[in-house]
Amino acid sequence: MYDLIIVGGGPGGLSAGIYAVRFGLNTLVLERSEISGQIALSGLVENYPGFPAISGLELMEKYKTHAQETGVETKITDVLSVRSEGEKKIVSTDSGDLESKAVIIATGANPKHLNVPGEKEFLSKGVSYCATCDGPFFRNKTVVVVGGGNTAINEAILLSKIALKVYLLHRRDRLRAAKILQDKVFAIANIEFIFNASIQEILGSSGEIQRVEKIIYKDIKSEEQHELATDGVFIYVGIHPNTEIIDVEKDKEGFIRTDRFLETSKKGIYAVGDCRDTPIWQLVAAVRDGALAATSANEYIESLKKETT
Repeated sequence: MYDLIIVGGGPGGLSAGIYAVRFGLNTLVLERSEISGQIALSGLVENYPGFPAISGLELMEKYKTHAQETGVETKITDVLSVRSEGEKKIVSTDSGDLESKAVIIATGANPKHLNVPGEKEFLSKGVSYCATCDGPFFRNKTVVVVGGGNTAINEAILLSKIALKVYLLHRRDRLRAAKILQDKVFAIANIEFIFNASIQEILGSSGEIQRVEKIIYKDIKSEEQHELATDGVFIYVGIHPNTEIIDVEKDKEGFIRTDRFLETSKKGIYAVGDCRDTPIWQLVAAVRDGALAATSANEYIESLKKETT
């Protein structure tokens, strides 16, 4: 039996693993692939302390190397479910069941996609799901923000301070964001709103250097199609947490609820990073979560030892 199993090998999971091993815990990190974590898809990361500019993939490789050198054991497998049997935790995988005293869920979340032509092809080449991460690349350029909720409006406001022009494109005839955010965004001069519209295609240059150049969008009422020149497309139509493997308390979107020590509604099971109900989906937050959850798990495991003595 392991002391701790961590499900997910992204920044939060590996951070937890490094801390757990330093606590002396017999720890296993389960990963789906050699390189995990959404950050690995980022072309360039410029907001992580200590690394003014580094590719997401290179940063993940550094995390993995650090974890390996610390002594973190990893295994590539698909996790099917996590459950408690008394104080024992059972992690079912496609290669069999594993047992541990505590579990940290670090399965992350994925942004919802528009699923239109060009979206996948121009990812990190003008298509982004994070203005905080990629906004600085569009200084004094034109961008399109897709969505009408709180996240879309917050990111549009952020981009308005960087980009020359921001188009906010939304399927409905009004925004869904909180009124205080709507009041802010409607007052910004370089944001233009396109309502009742849906993107049909993202187009750009081909060849050695590929970049977004324009979008085709449809007026939902008239069915007419329009072309709009842009340097970037920021998509905020929702985010989906990868939390189906475990039955703990979640919010209506499926994000795991935790206490301030990152423990879930089940004793000895913790959640970190984007899969939990968190106010910020950022790399630094996931790393902080990993350290805190490992600390909490260590204290929980120590308490089990005291109960048996």
